[in-house]
Amino acid sequence: MDPVPSEWLNLLLRWFHVFAGILWIGQTWLFTWFEGHFEPAAEGSGAAGELWMVHSGGFYRVLKHEGVQVLPRTLHWFRWEAALTWMSGLGLLLLVYYAGGLLGEGRIAEIGVLPAAAIGLVLLATSWFVYDALCHTPLGRSEPALAASGWLLILGLAFGLTRFLSGRAAYMHVGAVLGTLMAANVWVRILPAQRRMIALASHGGVLDPALAAQAKLRSKHNTFMVVPLVFIMLSNHFPTLSYGHKYNWLVLGAFVLLGFGAAKVVRER
Repeated sequence: MDPVPSEWLNLLLRWFHVFAGILWIGQTWLFTWFEGHFEPAAEGSGAAGELWMVHSGGFYRVLKHEGVQVLPRTLHWFRWEAALTWMSGLGLLLLVYYAGGLLGEGRIAEIGVLPAAAIGLVLLATSWFVYDALCHTPLGRSEPALAASGWLLILGLAFGLTRFLSGRAAYMHVGAVLGTLMAANVWVRILPAQRRMIALASHGGVLDPALAAQAKLRSKHNTFMVVPLVFIMLSNHFPTLSYGHKYNWLVLGAFVLLGFGAAKVVRER
């Protein structure tokens, strides 16, 4: 590919990817903050909780309803931020690593670009099934057990990828896996649960608390995964400390732990 159009496409995709990610993760963390700061709602309001805020030029009152008898005329819900972030990220992976020659830059095992690319793409798909299956095991019902299992899987993935990909490409593929899990959480678990909740509400049915619990849990998982994902995005600027380190897979594992810890602290503050 001609280097000038490639550079322009790279720049525009990165710009779009970062902006879409800000919109997606920003609203996810905003609602996470809401959940941790709701106070008992005023008597007679019919709400499960309320929150007062001041921002820019106004005061805002947020009410949380765990169910509604009649849907409002306009219901805002968030669907496309995750899809656009993931699609632009996949575009960058294809452009920079698969078509740009960075996939096997300095790789240890000469397996060829096409086999390495095939492994990378299959990895993105299979990672979801592994994670989703893990969430439905007894481990998935325990936050510490799931976090520990997830960390070990990420560490093993990083170690395995650095055996045949460049360190930089290995890091990016771990990041792509996390991003894929987050986007799939939204489209495969969260949105279908919300659609069923909306359908029940529109027909005056009783809402199933399990639907809300499922959507809330997967959204919580996303707030934990995004922190190490941001580190991976920034690691490109610090090669000697991250992917270029002799023990790059251990460095990544350490920052994943740090990210999980930071997410827990922020969620509980």
